[in-house]
Amino acid sequence: MPMWKKDEATPLLVKRTLQPNRQSRFDMAPFDPSRLGLTFTARTHNDTYAEIDPAVPNPAPCAGKTVLVTGAAKGIGRAIVASYAKAGASRIAITARGDLSDTYAAAVKAAADAGRQVELLALHLDVTDHASIEVCVDELTKKWGHLDILVNNAGYLAPFVPLGEGNSYDWWLTWEVNVRGVYWVVRALLPLLLKSTDKTVINLSSVGALALTPGASAYQPSKLAVTRISEYLMLDYGSQVCPSCRALTKHLTNVAKKGLLAYSVHPASVATDLANQMPPEIVKGE
Repeated sequence: MPMWKKDEATPLLVKRTLQPNRQSRFDMAPFDPSRLGLTFTARTHNDTYAEIDPAVPNPAPCAGKTVLVTGAAKGIGRAIVASYAKAGASRIAITARGDLSDTYAAAVKAAADAGRQVELLALHLDVTDHASIEVCVDELTKKWGHLDILVNNAGYLAPFVPLGEGNSYDWWLTWEVNVRGVYWVVRALLPLLLKSTDKTVINLSSVGALALTPGASAYQPSKLAVTRISEYLMLDYGSQVCPSCRALTKHLTNVAKKGLLAYSVHPASVATDLANQMPPEIVKGE
């Protein structure tokens, strides 16, 4: 992700310039993939490869699993639902604010193409509306009674503009969706998760959590917060306690004894509707 560019005349200052009629375009330093962990593995992939193909022959890798995906109406959320259907998940709750008919159809087709069967439950869920979350949880409780895997995919990205020049509502909405939304959904669904065997939470973060990009003062810190929330879920409900934390948690009977697994996942740079709101040089990695 491109970084701040130092002004050679005043090395302790940061220079930021906007091109004419392009409020979101900045003068950026060369892209450094190593700084953001993009060279962590010796080989990178741009598509599904054999070792992680969800459509592997039976036994299906997700057979018997109950999954819920937020923000599933389009983009990465729809692809996640389709992948779980291919992988043989027995029950998938597809949730979003918008119309879910296309995602529903995609999941049915994905399951059929892989020779699987899946039970789908389409639910209206707005992560900024606590009442809608409660209704969703009530429906899920009545229908299935537990949840193996929660995928927090719903997200929002305010335009990349300098902190003092953007819309304050958009700036804060980024945090309401990306941080408070994750917190509300996880908190509401924890009882159902802890009833299951898998007890798995997958929070979609971003490589932006590791970056410092001009104009991204809302989005990138919000994704850093999501990563930190994932760590606290492991600390509070995981099966292990780090030695440095043992003394702090030994008197808390509900800490680190539930066996929950929490993952913070960067889903790659994908040209979704959300990602395309960023400056094009960021989306393309220039």
